[in-house]
Amino acid sequence: MEIMMEGRMTEGRPLPLILQFAFPLLLGNLLQQTYNIIDAAIVGRILGPNALASVGLSTSVQFLILGFCTGMCSGLGVPVARFFGAGDLKQMRSCIYHGILLAAVVAVVLTASCSLLCTWILRIMSAPEELFADAYRYLLVIFLGIPFTILYNLLAGILRSVGNSRVPFIFLAISTVLNIGLDLFCITVLGWGCAGAAIATVMSQAISGILCLVYILKKAEILHLTSDDRIFRKKDFAMMASMGIPMGLQLSVTAIGSMVMQASNNSLGAVCVSGFTAGTKIKQFAMCPFDAIGTAVSVFIGQNYGAGKPDRIKQGIISGFASGICYGIISGLVLIFFGRRLSMMFVGAGETAILDASARYLRALGFFYWGLAIVSIGRLMVQGLGHPGKAVAAGIIEMAARTVVCLLLVPRLGYTAICFADQSAWLTADVFLIPTIFILYRKVCAEFTRKNTGSAELS
Repeated sequence: MEIMMEGRMTEGRPLPLILQFAFPLLLGNLLQQTYNIIDAAIVGRILGPNALASVGLSTSVQFLILGFCTGMCSGLGVPVARFFGAGDLKQMRSCIYHGILLAAVVAVVLTASCSLLCTWILRIMSAPEELFADAYRYLLVIFLGIPFTILYNLLAGILRSVGNSRVPFIFLAISTVLNIGLDLFCITVLGWGCAGAAIATVMSQAISGILCLVYILKKAEILHLTSDDRIFRKKDFAMMASMGIPMGLQLSVTAIGSMVMQASNNSLGAVCVSGFTAGTKIKQFAMCPFDAIGTAVSVFIGQNYGAGKPDRIKQGIISGFASGICYGIISGLVLIFFGRRLSMMFVGAGETAILDASARYLRALGFFYWGLAIVSIGRLMVQGLGHPGKAVAAGIIEMAARTVVCLLLVPRLGYTAICFADQSAWLTADVFLIPTIFILYRKVCAEFTRKNTGSAELS
């Protein structure tokens, strides 16, 4: 009952509710990215620039596969939030059961296929020969840990859908601290190199997922599945697939453009790969508030959609965009003026060429970081409004923009084109997302108007 009382976002001022819900998410994302930065710093400082490049050259591949997993789990939480907001706990639990079934199938298929295709994936990514062996070991371990990635993100997403963002953060914090310790142990004590960094990541992910499971079994009674809930219903399975798969594909489609971008950058040599890797780690850290706000707004919209409150949905959309854009402007200025200094976390001051490459990339991003706020938060708003297909369309637009820039301009402009490929994707997707969100909102209003009119006529 504690979750029932604390988790509802259908009453109260929208902005404070959204920010309060987003705060544990933000802390969790920051912890995760802090680990990623420390992981890269350990690899770069202890194992050297080539090891850092080996880990970094598969970043977009990980985004493709793991992004699908996290996006799918996020999408599976939307019906859970909607039926929770409507007070239909029986249907909510049915959604949870069928979401678990879908996630299990995806875990088996992705783990098997990605592990078998690991060598081929690195070949099509134009991985330099001097980096190939370490990159293979690192990526293979990450692929074998896919089930644990899905376990944590699915259970954390379910808890967040019923308004509990605090508990997933606590478990993520525990696993992050453990992750850093395992990283140092596996690399410096056991001497496992790049593979050791991946093993530490997978082990900590598994622990955070298991902790979420234990918490649900012991504390979250409304999420416990009865024998009636564990009956397979084709309609419910199809509904969960229609929400989860498109959201996974949306991130994966976006990642395809990032893979083209990274493959183009890999062809420019180890200096550009290392500089891009360092810049990407900082970019991902700075993105954390966008993901937290977007997830909070998505849950807010989903619960109020289920509760039939379109005015609150509009307030949530406005609050989400306003807070995200303000942060985007401030963080963009930090990237512009402090990007080179921040890059020194990963490589020594003597690696001037790598530092210059990272600073160029971050400076170019900084001027357009507000555009990333719109696309990151906007696609989660579309998800909350129940139209994951529109989020896939936004992902396709991002992919196309990145691909065009990389294929047409990198051969002519080199690393300069890499530095502006992300921005072209963000702004192009923004042009699609902004009107789409308000069109979908008007449709939601029309839907509620029809329902209210029908109810009044019946009475």
